[in-house]
Amino acid sequence: MLTRNARICYYIGKVEGGAPSDRGAMVDFVRKRMVLARITGGDGDGDGRSGGGDIATERKTRTKSQTAKPPLYKVILLNDDYTPMEFVVEVLEAVFHKQHAEATRIMLHVHQNGMGVAGVYPFEVAETKTHTVEELARQAEYPLKCVMEKE
Repeated sequence: MLTRNARICYYIGKVEGGAPSDRGAMVDFVRKRMVLARITGGDGDGDGRSGGGDIATERKTRTKSQTAKPPLYKVILLNDDYTPMEFVVEVLEAVFHKQHAEATRIMLHVHQNGMGVAGVYPFEVAETKTHTVEELARQAEYPLKCVMEKE
């Protein structure tokens, strides 16, 4: 039982028989990250040997927390009979940062199939791009529609 003035001194300890001599054993030794804890009494002399404490061995492990990737949403352009193809290409270049050839390919896909994916983004980005496309179309007085759906 630790008393109020007891200290825990951490230091890297040697394995029995001394430190490993070859490189492979040294790597294994370092990877294990063994830390010896000397629980000393509160005498405060700092030598780490007095006080009659017990030696406890514990392994320090690091837990890697992985953040979950956000769900992605497809931003889909819908075809209509009134919006010019050039306007759709300009929107794809301006809002989705597509090259002219890629924007033309997506526009033709939308024209031929009725809809096409302009990009895949996290929710907030997809929502912003959807609103931006619809706002640009509204300002230009075109009925271009853009929707998003979970991938």
